[in-house]
Parts: sequence; structure tokens; C-alpha cells
Amino acid sequence: MSHATKQLKKAARIILIGAPGVGKGTQSERLLSRFPQLASISSGDLLRENVRRRTPLGMQAEAAMQSGNLVPDSMILNLISDDMRAKGWLLQSESPAQSSTSPSPEKSTSATSVDPTASFILDGFPRTSSQATSLDSLVPVNFVVHLLTPPSVILARIASRWVHEPSGRVYNTDFHPPKVPGKDDVTGETLTQREDDSIDTWKQRLRKFEETSKSLLDHYDNRGCLFRAEGNSSDEITPRLFAEIERRFC
Repeated sequence: MSHATKQLKKAARIILIGAPGVGKGTQSERLLSRFPQLASISSGDLLRENVRRRTPLGMQAEAAMQSGNLVPDSMILNLISDDMRAKGWLLQSESPAQSSTSPSPEKSTSATSVDPTASFILDGFPRTSSQATSLDSLVPVNFVVHLLTPPSVILARIASRWVHEPSGRVYNTDFHPPKVPGKDDVTGETLTQREDDSIDTWKQRLRKFEETSKSLLDHYDNRGCLFRAEGNSSDEITPRLFAEIERRFC
């Protein structure tokens, strides 16, 4: 695969949608190194960071999670819009979603203006069509990738994935095996499989993903920005993804 970087001529606002284990993280990393103008915004990272820094939003989110609830969409949207403001991508006024936390709802109806050059990959949000609709009012996404790998291939990949918990090093007995079976290359400590790498857990997550993703994919299909990238491996998918982004944005 060629690693030459490319310049975007138009702003690319990307989300990747795909079953758990399909390789969204891998594609994100490759896109970031191929197109240096892209930045990654991870809703999960933002959430953890805000909880850690004890920001007002972080404390609200933590309270929601501790009472066993999902963090509300409006709160995630506020985290994302705050981060975009901090990066200088969202200018002046507040987003409509702000009304849940801002004292005066009247002033929160003014529209945001988005830096026309801001290009990013949004990770972890939106997951539902209603989240996508909220996001449209904040910053319109213009390239949505549906990553498709047959479930049997993903299952085989997960079954052969082992980790060294303390360091986070990941091995795969198929294509990146440890030098000594079952042991970490660096420390020699025992490798384990992640709790959420169990086949049953994965099947549950896949069912959940399939339930929520259909309307999300339809939402973006109707907006004309959905692209399907199919392949049995990340290496098969990446060149197709690069070519399509270059065709649309370079």
C-alpha cells in the first residue's frame, strides 16, 4: 500500500460505520496518516477526558453512567461541539442541542457556523438516526463509510486475538502471533483474551449494531453520502476507501 500523503481540496467530514471488530480503528489510523488534514474526534475519548478533568459536562455524564443510564445524546453532542469550538472549527453562536444545559434556551437557537476547512473523522457518534439528525444541525457529515466484512471472518479474527493486559499489546495467532505461543514478546507474561472478545459477547454486540445501524445507514443513504467498502481484511478495504476519498475530496 502506498503511504504517500494526499491533500484534501474540500473539507471531508467522515464517519465510519461497521460491525464490532470490523477494523474501524485501523481504517481511522490509516486515513489520518494518508490525509494529514484530517483529525479524529472520538466521543468515547472526549467523555472519559471530561470525566477525568471533572468538567461540568463530565460530572453530568458520570452521574448518568453511575445511575446506570446512557449518557444522553444532547450531552454527547455538547461534548463534540465544545471540542470543535476549542479547535476553532465551530464559530460564534451555540448549537441547538445546548439548550439542555444552557440557562437561557432562547439564545441557544442561533445557528453555528462551521469552519469550511475543518476535516475530521468522528468516532463513536452518531450511532442512531436520531443522533445523526441532531448532528446534521451542528455540522453536516459529508462522507459515511459502511465497512463490510462477513461476520464469519470477523469471528475468526476475534477468536484468534490475544492481549497482554498490562501493556495493551495485541497479538493475532493468524497474522501477528507471539514469538512464544500464549506469552507476551516483551515480558514473557501470559496473554489473555478480552472479556468482550468472547464469541457470545460479540454476537450480542453484532445484533445490537444491526438493530441500530439500519436506520442510521438509511439516513445517510438518503442524503447521498453513503459509501460501502467491502473486503475480507483491512488491507483489502483500505485502497478502496483511499480511492473514493481522493475521488470526492482531492
